[in-house]
Amino acid sequence: MTIRRRGRILAFQALYAWEACSNSDAGEKSIDSAFAWLDDTQDQLDENIAHFSRILVAGTIENIRAIDAMIQSHLQNWDFSRVQRVDLALLRMSTYALMYQADIAPSIVINEAVGIAQVYGTDDSYRFINGMLDSIRKTLEKTAESAAGA
Repeated sequence: MTIRRRGRILAFQALYAWEACSNSDAGEKSIDSAFAWLDDTQDQLDENIAHFSRILVAGTIENIRAIDAMIQSHLQNWDFSRVQRVDLALLRMSTYALMYQADIAPSIVINEAVGIAQVYGTDDSYRFINGMLDSIRKTLEKTAESAAGA
């Protein structure tokens, strides 16, 4: 397993934990809860894996409103609140990468997310993840083309 794949898995797990451990009293979830989860596993990790995971988690949480809006705009006949937490964590992390990490090819982002979904999701998760991310990729490409042509 590559360093990046391990980093993505850890980031996905941290984002899942972050979502599952929301602080209902505060109304907002703290990034510290995601980092606490990563810190608990960090002793066993290569420094590069931990660094890559932290970048994905921090970037996703810092841009969560834009990421969730992008995901919501691509859900057809499905309510955002009904998306399974595993799928949501993967979608958020991968949408962050598609939107903000231009140095990573979209095909790699999508393939990695599909692979992780096959292991951690339901039997249909990987199809859902693939379709959603491909749709988001196409939207982002059209937006970039429009901006370049303007």
